[in-house]
Amino acid sequence: MLIKSLSRITAIGTYVPDKILTNNDLQKLVDTSDEWILQRTGMRERRIAEPDQFASDLSLKAVEDMVRRYGVTVEDADMILVATSTPEYMFPSTAARLQHKLGIKHTGALDVNAACAGFTYAIQLADGLITSGMYRKILVVGAETLSKITDYTDRTTCVLFGDGAGAILMERNMDQPSFFASITGTFGEGGINLYKTALAGHMDGQELKNGSIVQNGREIYKWAVRNVPEGMKRLMEQAHLTAEEVDWFVPHSANLRMIEAICERGPIPLERTLTSVEYRGNTSAASIPLALQLGIDEGRLQAGQNVLLYGFGGGMTYAGTLLRWTI
Repeated sequence: MLIKSLSRITAIGTYVPDKILTNNDLQKLVDTSDEWILQRTGMRERRIAEPDQFASDLSLKAVEDMVRRYGVTVEDADMILVATSTPEYMFPSTAARLQHKLGIKHTGALDVNAACAGFTYAIQLADGLITSGMYRKILVVGAETLSKITDYTDRTTCVLFGDGAGAILMERNMDQPSFFASITGTFGEGGINLYKTALAGHMDGQELKNGSIVQNGREIYKWAVRNVPEGMKRLMEQAHLTAEEVDWFVPHSANLRMIEAICERGPIPLERTLTSVEYRGNTSAASIPLALQLGIDEGRLQAGQNVLLYGFGGGMTYAGTLLRWTI
């Protein structure tokens, strides 16, 4: 980040559907067990959207939760950014559907598709738009209904994914901004390791499996464990902060074993890491705001603390942000 940020996080809210899918439920669907899932992923439960519940519906619930918690207004937001890999339509965008449901008359609306890095990308975009002076109040949402694109006959992927949404409000504040530094990057050659098809049947000469999420977990694990710790160090160097000065690491909650390996190799230990993986599963773009909210609810995340957010996933993309928590 080459210029001083002028944006501040002023509110957060989250939502997960009521339906719970446990490890015991999954062992009725595929050849697995509670012990096997817990040992390999650290997951116990995930939330599942109803058949008529989509990303914009979950987004709306998260925004309503934010308004209840903080008493903020969103009617004067001049941009809505929704990070999602599971839009209910190719177009209109999920952000446009959320705008309609909120009844905000004059606001921009844009979806951000960066898979599990989507939320961190979206807050970086919002920070840049506010700092530039183009906008002053932006609603940022990460929302997913991954259960709708999960193959529940594939034991390697169906144990991972869940549904949920998280929303934050970002506003212009010249005196007490939230953000220190940000980094992004892409390893596009690894796209074949995590994909969901749309129009094309091939990628880089390889035939694709059509329909549901397809993931090469082994390759993603190796890529993340090798690259995320290095990215964290670069981010702290850019912000001129030591590891001891970072209170919390909040990675994308892909898999607890992966996060443990990242923390073993990285500058911040697991004891100072917030996740949503145990009772939410992998919720892609929603996982980081869900983890932040859990940290608040547990009394761990507090105003004035330094927080390192790091999203990584399909693309293969990553986006990291260092900020001071301000609510």
